[in-house]
Amino acid sequence: MPLTDNETMEIFLKTGALLQGHFLLTSGRHSNQYFQCAKVLQYMNYTELICNKIADYFKNYEIDTVIAPAIGGIVVGQEVARQLGKKSIFAEREDKNLTLRRGFSIQPGEKVLVCEDVVTTGGSVFEVIDIVRENGGEVVGVGMIVDRSNGNVLFGVPQVSALKLDVVSYSPNECPLCKENIPVVKPGSRKISK
Repeated sequence: MPLTDNETMEIFLKTGALLQGHFLLTSGRHSNQYFQCAKVLQYMNYTELICNKIADYFKNYEIDTVIAPAIGGIVVGQEVARQLGKKSIFAEREDKNLTLRRGFSIQPGEKVLVCEDVVTTGGSVFEVIDIVRENGGEVVGVGMIVDRSNGNVLFGVPQVSALKLDVVSYSPNECPLCKENIPVVKPGSRKISK
């Protein structure tokens, strides 16, 4: 049975995956909270429990392949694919754009589920959706561990998150933490300019 939001949040707190401070998000926005999903995903029992909510939601969908953006989404995509008994691939950055590499491909008509660890603005997920569609695939849905937008980012397909929160984020020029001269930290995997 899938975890509740409270049970999922307990896992984030127990593993030290919910960080407090001043963070530069992959989206370029700033926040006083950061979800370091890798701290949760290092524990296979938690990974299985958390990803079960995504797999359970999509279990009756026709899916051929699960795709995720590198790096954060890879473990999520692989675990959801494992639970669904499907193939798992990922897109990775080359010259700042997500692309299929390593011999991965999507065939015309292939039904694809997109998975991600954390969504704030949905930028990486939208890029992966474009890759699937440009290759003639059909996006059947999006699954994510943390929806930082509290459901405000919509992908135009069925979507589910293991945890939905309304976490405050700021544009850099409106960030109160910057105005207090609190140093900003970029803990994620993608290098972006401040």
